[in-house]
Amino acid sequence: MTNSVAVANVGWTRAFRDIFKPRDIFLHDGTNLRRFRIGARVQMVAAALALLLVLWSAFATVSAVMAMNGDVAQMQRRVAQMENDLQAARDAAQRRAALLERRQLFLAAVMSGEADARQLAALLPPQAEEADDARTQAAAAPFAQVEDMQAAMAARARDAARRRYAETAQAIRQVGLNPARFHRAVAGGVGGPFEPMPASGNADPDYRALFMSWRRLDQLEQGVASIPSGQPVAAFNFTSGFGGRSDPFRRGAAFHPGVDLAGPIGTPIYATADGVVSRSEYNNGGYGNMVEINHGQGITTRYGHMSRRIAQVGQRVHRGELIGLMGSTGRSTGSHVHYEVRIDGQAVNPVPFLETGTTLVALQRRLEHQQVAVGGPAGASR
Repeated sequence: MTNSVAVANVGWTRAFRDIFKPRDIFLHDGTNLRRFRIGARVQMVAAALALLLVLWSAFATVSAVMAMNGDVAQMQRRVAQMENDLQAARDAAQRRAALLERRQLFLAAVMSGEADARQLAALLPPQAEEADDARTQAAAAPFAQVEDMQAAMAARARDAARRRYAETAQAIRQVGLNPARFHRAVAGGVGGPFEPMPASGNADPDYRALFMSWRRLDQLEQGVASIPSGQPVAAFNFTSGFGGRSDPFRRGAAFHPGVDLAGPIGTPIYATADGVVSRSEYNNGGYGNMVEINHGQGITTRYGHMSRRIAQVGQRVHRGELIGLMGSTGRSTGSHVHYEVRIDGQAVNPVPFLETGTTLVALQRRLEHQQVAVGGPAGASR
């Protein structure tokens, strides 16, 4: 074994010496001949340096490739982040544009005069999301001017609704009614009870305030359609007032729950407000041929002593629609119409309703030509 190793070492040594043996190099410059000897040691040092140079070049190449791969990965990460930022900004812009469109639809519905409460509640725009970073802030910036215009429009509409509500409420008080009655549930009325529309919990506060102002005004104005106004006959003689009087048959003191408006037999009698006919009958209690109309909101009117009843039970009638003809049936001394206004079943003085102010009448006429969302059909003036 030892001999084999020795022989192998001798072989490697001999091969090494053959490679790096001394070498003579002759140079002739045209005049002189020179000889240079390169020893084995010099050759080994040169070979070692060459090997180191190759190894260093390989290491530098590998390092450069690795660094380049790192830069590419970093660049890819940056591109991906930019794409994410761009998509986030695009999404924020689309959300803001959709919000502005919904606000515009809501404002257009409010100002159209034909809005429906449930549709408006569905259109009520949510509150805008707060911009939480530079991306969404930049996306929202171009919409700022439109948002300001919409906010100003909503504020003007809210103020107009509040002013109109105050004017309408004042006209209602002038006939002795409390406007609050039109904001509570009243069973059995035309159009049903008042149902406040629930607003979304994340609704924009400004637009929610506009919706609530509009809703209160809408409820009040629809209630106005149920208020009797004007006169049930075109021309008459006022023969008996409301309240205490001398009974025309017994001559004693008696309470008169309405007013008597006299005229020729056959004089047309008209409904003084929209509603549904709840009674059309011959009444043995003294009214004779009588028509009673339920106007909703706890308000009814009665028309007595007719010679002929035209409106029938269940019929929906409009303000100014013919419901009967004047006569002297029942407990009557001559041709006239006994006219009553009742609030929650209690007779009240009809005179303020016969003398309704121009504000209330103008409002009723305007509503008659508008789509009515709550409180019964639109009326037709005679």
